[in-house]
Amino acid sequence: MRLESARMDLFRRLWTARKLILVVMIPLSLLPLPLIHPSSESSCAYVLIVTAVYWVSEAVPLGAAALVPAFLYPLFGVLKSSEVASEYFKDTTLLLMGVICLAASIEKWNLHKRIALRMVMIAGAKPGMLVLGFMCCTVFLSMWLSNTSTTAMVMPIAEAVLQQLIYTGIADSHDDSDTVETQEDESDKEETLNKNHLELLYHRDSCEKPELCTLSEEANGLALKPGLGPDLPKETNGYLPELAIDIPVPKKPKIRRDSLYPTKRDHMICKCLSLSITYAATIGGLITITGTSTNLIFAEQFNNRYPEAKVINFGTWFIFSLPIALIMLVLTWIWLHCLFLGCNFRETCSWSKKRKTKREILSEKRIHEEYQKLGPISYPEVVTGLFFILMTLLWFTREPGFVPGWTSLFEKKGYRTDATVSVLLGFLLFLIPARKPWPSAFFSKSKGEDDEEDEEDPLAPMITWKDFLRLMPWEIVILVGGGYALAAGCKVSGLSMWIGRQLEPMSGLPPWAVTLLACLLVSAVTEFASNPATLTVFLPILSALSETLQINPLHTLIPATMCVSFGVMLPVGNPPNAIVFSYGHVQISDMVKAGFGVNLIGVLVVMLAITTWGVPLFQLTEFPAWAVMRNVTGSL
Repeated sequence: MRLESARMDLFRRLWTARKLILVVMIPLSLLPLPLIHPSSESSCAYVLIVTAVYWVSEAVPLGAAALVPAFLYPLFGVLKSSEVASEYFKDTTLLLMGVICLAASIEKWNLHKRIALRMVMIAGAKPGMLVLGFMCCTVFLSMWLSNTSTTAMVMPIAEAVLQQLIYTGIADSHDDSDTVETQEDESDKEETLNKNHLELLYHRDSCEKPELCTLSEEANGLALKPGLGPDLPKETNGYLPELAIDIPVPKKPKIRRDSLYPTKRDHMICKCLSLSITYAATIGGLITITGTSTNLIFAEQFNNRYPEAKVINFGTWFIFSLPIALIMLVLTWIWLHCLFLGCNFRETCSWSKKRKTKREILSEKRIHEEYQKLGPISYPEVVTGLFFILMTLLWFTREPGFVPGWTSLFEKKGYRTDATVSVLLGFLLFLIPARKPWPSAFFSKSKGEDDEEDEEDPLAPMITWKDFLRLMPWEIVILVGGGYALAAGCKVSGLSMWIGRQLEPMSGLPPWAVTLLACLLVSAVTEFASNPATLTVFLPILSALSETLQINPLHTLIPATMCVSFGVMLPVGNPPNAIVFSYGHVQISDMVKAGFGVNLIGVLVVMLAITTWGVPLFQLTEFPAWAVMRNVTGSL
């Protein structure tokens, strides 16, 4: 027994220290690779494998693991220290910083909450339309904010609506088929009068027991409070046995956290709405280059590897990805609706006021109350909204492609990028006062706001440096920089070309088959590893594969970049999943079942896009000149 106890204790300690053991053993076990085969390719492969294992296992924080190339490349003679350092701060970092400035202003002045509540008010409180409304507003916000921030913003609003549904369901436990249609008003009134008549008879005949005379008003007449049913006397007039059976039965005695829901349908609504938000955040992040960090990683690595390719910008990415997002939004909503709410769309999506239940009416009232708490639109919200629109317009019109953009007004070409616009407008938010410089009747404010402004600096800016730091994801910045450093090392050492030569047996496959295999592989790996780390590892490999097979690199890189965001089957797949899972409405089995369908929908829609409207947009039928130049330069 002592020996077994000692063994168990040893195993327990080893398991506790598993990450430290992994951190130490992986570099030592792989060290023979650069020592036995001393070449640039083997040294670069050693650094790449060590960093990838650290990322996938998360034995150390992602940002810390991204610093591994910064000291191993110079030690093995792959890149100079100054060359590695220059890879950690790129144009996309400035782009991200400008977007974070705008996001900080949106959060600080509650513009995101106003947009979300307004869209939900338009959709209504019918379960199907409520889910669709939340999905639409989440997609819109996630286009400009990070997926994690968007989910963290929208989930509290959704939770307030769900709690209203739950507590209203306790008061009115009838299902959603009990509507307030005018044609049923007479029968409802008659049934209510009958129940009230029974209650009054019971109240009159049993007044000698005061505890039985306590009645609670419910949505459909009067009912005994929970727990009083067993105390009913058996020998009284003929009405009491029927009263004891019919009235208390549908009531829920107590609410427990593990069985919070009045009916199974209420639980399904909570599951559907919660999961729809995390999926909508993922879909919205696909639409813009700045929507998620993986898009930024792709853009920067692609532009670094193919500097002559002027095909990826905000406009072309938006044109390609917007139809994907819209199709995915509709199909995901239909999938979740059928999975959790059934296929009766007429019942759950009707906008008719005559078919609304009392619970839905109260839920709409709660949403309106939340919106009224925001008060009238304020001056900082207007300024933030104008900056939001201006940044989008300047991104679109910089180099639209079909007409000359505003950059053509400058003599020198190629100096201005999307980051220029982003940083400029972000910088102005630190200068523009948050108080309007003129009195106006359009932007009224409450007395509390007047008092608060009197105490504050009248020239206080829209955002402060603390507001910026609170949202700036420095870990992602370093992670992206580590990916750029790895890509630079693979390019200089020739490892990319070596990998490409090993993949030559796949040359017999058609381009769509290669792309499909890449999408399936990436979407499977990203379920267990972080999205940025997965994409950073796969991009150089897929680029080399495309060059070897004489396929347009965009044919494989763009679908892989989008599919890496489809890690939606597990709570550890991405932070939005973890946020939604923490609210307790869904279980892992629910996420796996729903996420598998969303993953499949995403891969199929991306494949449809890259083989249809993506072909003329990016000229995917030919091997481009900029890829040929890169291939020739690399072979030399």
